[in-house]
Amino acid sequence: MSVDEFSEMGPVDYLILEFPGNRMTGEGLPLLLDLVDRHVIRVLDLCFVRKDDDGSVTALEIADMDGDGGLDVSVFEGASSGLLGEDDLEEAAAVLEPGSSAGIIVYENLWAAPLAAALRRSGARMVANGRIPFEDLLTTLEAAETQSAS
Repeated sequence: MSVDEFSEMGPVDYLILEFPGNRMTGEGLPLLLDLVDRHVIRVLDLCFVRKDDDGSVTALEIADMDGDGGLDVSVFEGASSGLLGEDDLEEAAAVLEPGSSAGIIVYENLWAAPLAAALRRSGARMVANGRIPFEDLLTTLEAAETQSAS
């Protein structure tokens, strides 16, 4: 990818999704595919790790994820931009509970690419970003609701 192509990219995010008990049902997979099909996101990297009860970590191949036929992520086979390295997988595994698996996804926000490119051309630069965890959002909303009811 050339520098010009990078300048037109949208913001790139990552998610580490833990599946306690190594139970990946695939329920969210059609929704992820829909986001890709509608060009909302572009998956740059997708990989999986398992953290055994003894704390050892194993990287899983996408081909290994369809053992029972219930979770077919083969559409993402080869989704590897090189952004995720061995150290990233180990860092992701460090936050997992033993006996869990995780999917690690790096994706470009295609919906934001035109805005991001225009802002970069105008000299703007991102100085901070973040995400409010769902649990924190619920806690804040519940507290506000309780306060307004008093």
